Amino acid sequence: MKRMIYIVLAALIGFAPATFAQKKAKTAKDNTVVLYITRHGKTILNTMDRVQGWADTPLTPAGVEVAEYLGKGLASEEVEFKAAYSSDLGRARQTARIVLDAKGQKDIPVIEVHQIRETNFGSYEGDYNTKMWNDAALYLHYKSYKELMADMEQKPELMEQMVNTFKALETLGIGEDYNEVKARGQKALKEIAEKEAAKGGGNVLVVGHDISIGIFLSDLDSFGKKPSAGHMGNAAVCKVTYKDGKFTLDSFGDMSYVEKGKKLSK
Repeated sequence: MKRMIYIVLAALIGFAPATFAQKKAKTAKDNTVVLYITRHGKTILNTMDRVQGWADTPLTPAGVEVAEYLGKGLASEEVEFKAAYSSDLGRARQTARIVLDAKGQKDIPVIEVHQIRETNFGSYEGDYNTKMWNDAALYLHYKSYKELMADMEQKPELMEQMVNTFKALETLGIGEDYNEVKARGQKALKEIAEKEAAKGGGNVLVVGHDISIGIFLSDLDSFGKKPSAGHMGNAAVCKVTYKDGKFTLDSFGDMSYVEKGKKLSK
């Protein structure tokens, strides 16, 4: 009888911790990564309506404010970040820091990644946007950039042609074409997602740039879903889920977090 009790107790002591460990391992096994890919806040060159690719200027007061709204909006939705990344351009780095500070996660460092920079527009950098877009429109046999923009609203796929045209027309020979931008950006996003998945997954902030984000996400979704719009507002969010080696585009250009943060700030 004593022997039987001993065996039962040994079984309970021996197996109970293992069962708990198994449950814990099962809970931690879901390495899903949710990327909150965000455009930077408004800058001086944005305000002046000038081309801003690799050229860089700091955020304006309005740019700082919209980044703060984003942080507060994310906090109100209880979005907690495990890590944060930005392009190595100042406007993206500054935005990431403001977002994290505004939502109460000042302890998270911002990791800079060169590959998620904006497109390089070569000799058009710092010039007026209307000049670059009008040059491209005429090159593509449109009467004006306004006519081209109207067409792009109906045909988002024209963005690839546009970026390639910017490269063809710029005179420094350093501009990037569409596939160059897509390759570097998608490689970076995959590396970030895999790295964070290996650490257990979670929410990750990624701050980048308008045109390049659209290019990165153009065909990243493993199930064929494409961005629903071309232009992103400052501090807009694209939510992308990474699980089992596949990306899913959940939303594109979402300004709802900013709007919630704005209401909370009043």
